[in-house]
Amino acid sequence: MQTETILAELFPNQLDYNIDNWVIRGSAQTKAGKVEIIGTVDSAAINQAIAITLANAVLDVIAQGKKTPVVFIVDTQGQDSSRADELLCLNRTFAHLAACVDLLRRSEHPNLAIILGEAVSGGFLSYGLMANQIFALQSSQVKVMDLNAMSRVTKIPLDKLQSLSQTSAIFAPGVENFYKMGAVDDIWVDLDEHLVANVIESQQTHLDDFLTDSRRELAKERDGRLLCNEVVDAVLSA
Repeated sequence: MQTETILAELFPNQLDYNIDNWVIRGSAQTKAGKVEIIGTVDSAAINQAIAITLANAVLDVIAQGKKTPVVFIVDTQGQDSSRADELLCLNRTFAHLAACVDLLRRSEHPNLAIILGEAVSGGFLSYGLMANQIFALQSSQVKVMDLNAMSRVTKIPLDKLQSLSQTSAIFAPGVENFYKMGAVDDIWVDLDEHLVANVIESQQTHLDDFLTDSRRELAKERDGRLLCNEVVDAVLSA
């Protein structure tokens, strides 16, 4: 499904946006009021320029002082792996972007991320995964890396990873597995204008709750991270 079609279904009222260099910036009206739209489209490889543009857009919304809700649109193949961007310290720029989203959350802006296409690696982590809540289309592709790349990095044989991925969400890419791990709050199948507004209205009643990351508890409920809480408790009590 193309970006234009998806956005029209989610935001049928006063939708206005611009796409430039893979960055989408705009706004729309919902039954919960105006929302700001910030993100990437067309499987963007997020480079220095894109990350800075996203960070500035977030800071601009905060500077307005209206606590306007923000919808992050996620469609990225991950970070740009060019030598130029690495030399420009893309990792530090990603940290800056993540800090800007965290400031948005702490400034009491309701916010959510919607994965329209791909959500991969650092490109996803730096802004989409920082949102209060993350939602994904059923057709979206979510992963840190595929199993072939994971095998090369970890030196674990591919066949063993493939076997592990059948029983452990931690080793398996895919939106369903990220849902089990608590990284995706819900998977949207049928799109309509009420989805975003309902999330925003729900957040507005208890924004402080989102300042505490409870995803590991959610992952345990969904049988996605079976030992996480026990390991964390053991470390904290050591």
